[in-house]
Amino acid sequence: MNYKNYLKYSKIARKLEKADKVFKNGFILNVFTEEIVKADIAISDGIIVGIGEYSGKEEIDITGKYVVPGFVDSHLHLESTMVRPIEFLKAAVKAGTTTFIVDPHEVANVSGTDGIDYIIEQTENVPANVFVMIPSCVPAVSFEDNGATLLAETMERYLSNPRVLGLAEVMDTNAVLNGEKNMMEKLEMFKEMNIDGHSPALTDEELAAYALAGIKNDHEACTYEYAKKQIENGLYVLIREGSAARNLEAIVSGIVANKASTERYCFCTDDKHVEEIYREGHICYNIRKAISIGLEPIKAYKMATIQAAQAIKKDREIGAIAPGFKADFVVLKDFENVEIENVYFEGQDVNDIFKKEIKFPECPEHLKKTVHVKDFDAKKIEIELEDENAEFPVIEIIEGQIVTKKVCEKIPARENKFVPNQEYNKLVVVERHKNTGKIGVGVLKGFGIKNGAIASTVAHDSHNIVVVGDNDRDIEIAVKELAEKQGGYTIVENGKVVDTLPLVIMGLISDEPSEKVNEKLEKMLEYSKKMGINPNIDPFINLSFLALPVIPEIRVTARGIFDVTLNKFL
Repeated sequence: MNYKNYLKYSKIARKLEKADKVFKNGFILNVFTEEIVKADIAISDGIIVGIGEYSGKEEIDITGKYVVPGFVDSHLHLESTMVRPIEFLKAAVKAGTTTFIVDPHEVANVSGTDGIDYIIEQTENVPANVFVMIPSCVPAVSFEDNGATLLAETMERYLSNPRVLGLAEVMDTNAVLNGEKNMMEKLEMFKEMNIDGHSPALTDEELAAYALAGIKNDHEACTYEYAKKQIENGLYVLIREGSAARNLEAIVSGIVANKASTERYCFCTDDKHVEEIYREGHICYNIRKAISIGLEPIKAYKMATIQAAQAIKKDREIGAIAPGFKADFVVLKDFENVEIENVYFEGQDVNDIFKKEIKFPECPEHLKKTVHVKDFDAKKIEIELEDENAEFPVIEIIEGQIVTKKVCEKIPARENKFVPNQEYNKLVVVERHKNTGKIGVGVLKGFGIKNGAIASTVAHDSHNIVVVGDNDRDIEIAVKELAEKQGGYTIVENGKVVDTLPLVIMGLISDEPSEKVNEKLEKMLEYSKKMGINPNIDPFINLSFLALPVIPEIRVTARGIFDVTLNKFL
C-alpha cells in the first residue's frame, strides 16, 4: 500500500468519492471464505479499494460473469518457452496468469549473470507481475560442463532488487545434505527470503534433512504419496503440468481419493512450450484439469491464486479480490470449465495493453554467439564393447515423465561396437560452451527414431548439444547444423537437414515472433512423427532432459553415462 494515497482510497472505500473504475454485478470468488458473492469491484490506481455496491467514473458491466483472482505460476523457466519473454507473456497473460515466479536457471547456465540480467531487463515493464529467483545450482552439480559458475558472492548484488524473491530450485541435494561450503553460503544468504526446492527421490530421512535446510517448496513430486511426504515436512508442493512432466493427474487423483487438505498445494508449469500455451492454456489448464479429475472448483482456484501468493509471501498483494490487493483478475464465462472472457492487470484489459508497443533493451550480440564445438565427427561417438554379448546400461524413457529408468540389456553390436537401430537409439551429448571437445555417448530406449537424428541445444541444465539418432552420419550432420546456426532444434533424415528452428539467443531463445516459432515447431513436430518417434512423448522436450544428472535414474552428460541413483559415472 502506498500510504501517500491512502486517504484517497479510504474515501472511495467509504463511498465518499467515486472510484476511478467499477466492475458492476459480478459473481466474485472470495478465496478467504470460499464463497461466491454478487458485488461490484471498485478500483483506483490499479488497486482494489472496495467490494460491495459502488459507483465509478467508469463502469463496466459484468453481470452474470464470474470473477476470480489472476492466476499464479509458482515456478517456471521463461527460456523453456523458446521465445522472448514478451512473446511468452502475450500468450500466458491472456490465458489468465498474471503472476510468474521465474527461475532464469537455463540462461544462467549458459551465460551466467549476463543471462540473469537479460531476463530481468526483458521483464521490467510488462503487464504482469514477474518475480525472479536467483539460480542456486550453476552448474547443476559440480562436475557438469556448462557455461558459467555462480557463487554466493556473485549473487549478492541481486538481493536489493525488489523483484527478486529468493533462491531458485536447490537441485544439488547432495550438497545440501552433506553441508558443502558453497551451498551453505547460498542458503545462509537467502535464509530470510524464499528458497525453492528440487528433490525428486529422497528417502524420508533425507527429505527431513532437506527441509531442515530452509527449503520452502518443491515441484518434483510425481506421485501423491511423495507429495504428501513433502507436505508432512512443511513444504509447499507445486503441482507441475508442463510439456514433458505432467504430474497433476497422479497427485490430484490422490488428493481427491483421500479427501486430503489442499492448503499446501499450488500449481506450476516449470517448462512449457508457447505453442502448447496457445493450444491448451497455461495455469487455467491446470485448474480445468484438476476440476475434471474431481477436485472442488473453489479448491482448485485457491491453489492457483491465494495459496501460491502465500507460498511466496505476497498474500497481501496478489492472489485475492479484496481491498488493498492489486486489481489483477480474470472474468469468466464459465466457472467450472475455466472459460475466460477477459483478463485484467491492474484494472486494465490486457488485450488493450498488448496492442500498444512495449519497448525493451536489445539483446547483446555476445549472447547470440554461445555455441562453440571443437572438431566433431562421427568417429568420436563410437561405443566400443568389451563383450558384445554382455548387458549394457540403457536409458529407458518413461512416458509422461522426465524421470528415466535404468535397464541393463544386451544391445545390438557388430565387431564389439554398438550398432544403433530404431529400438536402441544412440544418445550423444557434445560440450558447446568452451571448446573442450568433451563428448558423452549412451544408449536410449523408448524414443524410436528411424533413419535420422534429432538434436537440440536446449539440454537441461548445462545446455550442451544433445542428439539422438539411429545412425552416426545423421548425428554428425545434426551437431554441425546446430553449431553453424548458433543453437536451436534440428531434424536430419537420410543424410539431409529436414528443418531447423534457430534459437540464437544463448541457444535457448528465438528472436522471432511467437507465431513464426509456433508455425515452425508444429511443422517439425509433425514431421518427427513420420520418423517413428514414440507418439506419446514430445521429442524435443523429452530430449532436452536426457542430459540432466539430478533426475533419476540414468542420464548422459558430456562426460559419459551417469547413474543418478548411485551418484557416479558408469
